[in-house]
Amino acid sequence: MKKFIRQQEDFICINCGHSVIGNGYTNHCSKCLYSVHVDINPGDRQSECYGLMKPVDVITKGGQPLDLVYQCQKCKIIKNNIINNLDSIETIIAIMRDKVKREMLR
Repeated sequence: MKKFIRQQEDFICINCGHSVIGNGYTNHCSKCLYSVHVDINPGDRQSECYGLMKPVDVITKGGQPLDLVYQCQKCKIIKNNIINNLDSIETIIAIMRDKVKREMLR
């Protein structure tokens, strides 16, 4: 059973260097949206992978973005995370545009 563990942590994004102020639910950079694979279950900090989690997709409902989809660049696990109001709209749109381009090339 998954149980969320709130971890209020500030961090410097290892992908883009942006300074992120955490609120206890923050687990990705609000600028580039990258994360680090530190959890097995949300907030537990039990993963030993520490790979860079690349945002690869955006799940939408009714045209509104809901979740970011991440893929770990080290172990290849895929995880979702809720988009928050501080996340860069430009980066969200770029992720969606890149997905469309990849699908068109298939």
